[in-house]
Amino acid sequence: MGIASTRACRTNLPLRFFGVAALLFAASATLTITGCTAMASMGELPMPGGWTLSMAWMPMCGQAWPDVVAAFLGMWLAMMVAMMLPSLLPVLWRSHAAIDRPGHSPAGRLIALMGAAYFTVWLVLGTGVLALGALLATVVMQWPALARAMPIAAAAVVLAAGALQFTAWKARHLACCRATPVIAPRLATSWRHGLRLGLHCSCSCAGPMAILLVGGVMDLRMMAIVTMAITIERLAPDGRRAARTVGTAFAVAGLLMMTHAAWPG
Repeated sequence: MGIASTRACRTNLPLRFFGVAALLFAASATLTITGCTAMASMGELPMPGGWTLSMAWMPMCGQAWPDVVAAFLGMWLAMMVAMMLPSLLPVLWRSHAAIDRPGHSPAGRLIALMGAAYFTVWLVLGTGVLALGALLATVVMQWPALARAMPIAAAAVVLAAGALQFTAWKARHLACCRATPVIAPRLATSWRHGLRLGLHCSCSCAGPMAILLVGGVMDLRMMAIVTMAITIERLAPDGRRAARTVGTAFAVAGLLMMTHAAWPG
């Protein structure tokens, strides 16, 4: 009876694993869509140079900075789970299969801890993004000349993001994101590996995430494009070639943006 129960449990393991992941993705995607819709209803601030500034970077009337930070980081975490989980899931599953052995800590608990550490890295990164965004918003509202230069600066960021996709630095971090190293079935080891994986993946995603920030951090269409780019280069058979293909698309988009910014209309 015990052997039969164990076999049945292992047979249902993929269903339970991917079922929980699907629920987590659905919840995070729903929160992201709801938050972005609410943010869009607040409108944007027209700026010199023909672009608009998102209200996500500054307190609304009567809102304190701690409220801004809490709201942004909550939204950021939901976004990162929705955007990164599709490409992270295969690594988590392979790690689960590698450490799921009798006599050790439950593999599900270890993988959950690894995922929590991974998204902790993204949460810390979100704090830096908010600080930089708030600083930039303050500066461009005080310096109209800088605000007028933002469309060209944004195009330059997109071009740089495309070029970054071709570097050995990008290839190294992408390879680490795609790899499934041997992990000792211990809680501390799982946490450390999750942090390490989060650092590698945040570096690998530097280009796509820069484009998301330039294109609109709360823009659902930009999120979908960036998520697709990240997922393709993580799951494609040849990750390096996929990254370069994505980089080419980014470079073309950057050139088009630069042309439009230099010769509007």
